[in-house]
Amino acid sequence: MRVIITGGAGFIGSHLCDFFLAKGHSVIAIDNLITGDLRNIEHLFGHEGFLFIKHNVTNYTHVPGRVDAILHFASPASPVDYLEHPIPTLKVGALGTHIALGLAKEKGATFLLASTSEVYGDPLVDPQPESYWGNVNPVGPRGVYDEAKRFAEAMTMAYHRYHKMRVRIVRIFNTDGPRMRIQDGRAIPNFISQALRSRPLTIYGDGSQTRSFCYIDDLVKGIYKLLLSKCNEPINIGNPQEKTLLELAEKIKGLTRSRSRLVYRPLPVDDPKIRKPDIRKARQILHWEPSIGLDEGLRKTIDYFRRALRSK
Repeated sequence: MRVIITGGAGFIGSHLCDFFLAKGHSVIAIDNLITGDLRNIEHLFGHEGFLFIKHNVTNYTHVPGRVDAILHFASPASPVDYLEHPIPTLKVGALGTHIALGLAKEKGATFLLASTSEVYGDPLVDPQPESYWGNVNPVGPRGVYDEAKRFAEAMTMAYHRYHKMRVRIVRIFNTDGPRMRIQDGRAIPNFISQALRSRPLTIYGDGSQTRSFCYIDDLVKGIYKLLLSKCNEPINIGNPQEKTLLELAEKIKGLTRSRSRLVYRPLPVDDPKIRKPDIRKARQILHWEPSIGLDEGLRKTIDYFRRALRSK
């Protein structure tokens, strides 16, 4: 296949570039580098099957030649990023999705949208199945990301129904692994970087809120299986191994052998209290489930952060 990956220099996008190239496909990575980083893909420069284009997909986008699939992963994804870039976040979810869908339609390509567990908001159902419509505050500070992704899903399904396009929608749950940014702002990068620097680990709220973490290799395999499937409806991809953030902090302290103390800060506005994917659909349709446990994934992520901190 010849595929386009928007957001290709980001955390997940860069791992997708690696995966597709390893499978023998050609990859065109597009990224405006607001949150992406060329260091994530610099090892691919010179690869005959890889091309990088610095471009903002909220602007007109043209790629010559055949395209078999477009994977739309361009978007700020952490609260730190979308609170700093609220309007670009909305624009890439709306205009960027529209433009990427239009390009997929022109090329007769399959379109895969990177959606998110954030479409469920602060859920009142646990675990969250794809049939759950969510509990989202559209005017809260997190709404710029939540609603951008919800709109992107609606736009994608409209193209599927009206233009009969092949579409895929992956609802991505919390993921960890190499190439996460030290200043990402989410729980695992925060805890690991604080523990390795012997700084206090910051717990927001009382730490009882839960998250479920999937290692990047498992996520990428699930996304690939979804692309090759015939499922046009949203599918959750994540690890249902649920932990409280307090448990996660203590686990990272143990794995890093850190003596950092825990400090507590107020819970951010609209921060979800629970987050756990129902992956029955992924198991049934994609024959996929995660194979890398939390401890193994965290050890690999910690090793990456150790190397990254030494190089700073």
